[in-house]
Amino acid sequence: MALLEEAPGDSDFVQSLARGLEVIKVFDAEHPSRSLSDVAKATGLSRAAVRRSLLTLHRLGYVRIEGAQFGLTPKTLELGHAYLRALSTPQIAEPHLTDLMRDVKETTALSVLDGDYVVHVARVPVGGMVTVSIPVGSRFPAYATAMGRVLLAGLDEEAFQAYLERVEFQPFTDRTVRSAEQLRTIIEPVREDGYCIADKELNQSLRAVAVPVHDRSGALIAAANIAASTGTRTLDELRDMVPRLRQCAAGIEADLRLVASP
Repeated sequence: MALLEEAPGDSDFVQSLARGLEVIKVFDAEHPSRSLSDVAKATGLSRAAVRRSLLTLHRLGYVRIEGAQFGLTPKTLELGHAYLRALSTPQIAEPHLTDLMRDVKETTALSVLDGDYVVHVARVPVGGMVTVSIPVGSRFPAYATAMGRVLLAGLDEEAFQAYLERVEFQPFTDRTVRSAEQLRTIIEPVREDGYCIADKELNQSLRAVAVPVHDRSGALIAAANIAASTGTRTLDELRDMVPRLRQCAAGIEADLRLVASP
């Protein structure tokens, strides 16, 4: 309440708006309804100020009145949805990628397919001596990365065949896929398994695992991954991280559904 007490000295501060927001914040799962006196005590505001705020919010549809009790209406969800709708996919993904990074202690990222390349649109590096230094905005041939292969696996047959016919394979390492036939063989199980591991193909010291991220309609829009140094993680250790990586992707998808909801 210190902020409200300091407000009179600030000509740009709308005190009535601040009071209304303070009133909204006192309702939660433990207190879904409160009396006017309860709200006044919880906010530290006068009963008169609380009454004006509650009645104004009621007229706007954000507060319901049941006898002497007040509570929030579902319309208050619009306040959160307005924020969510303003977020981009990378902004939505970043908190989930951060939680994943903290759990697995490896760099996490989100990429989208841009033509024949994958582009990193969000990335959360892990701290420590060994890091995977790939900044946001980096572009790599889709065939040479785990995220790229996950995104290629989401293409329909016509689009995938067109990709195979035009792509030129560059051997980044001695393990990089080198032909359309070889890539098709790799992509088929990715469609069935729902994840992909790329080992020392883009970089001799890098291996990664990726899973798909879908939008509200179920369309594949991105891929999330965990990338690690070959000196710190084995293939089996990366494979063991797949359930946690899928959980991260599911969290991103759930937030994307909130953004898309009316």
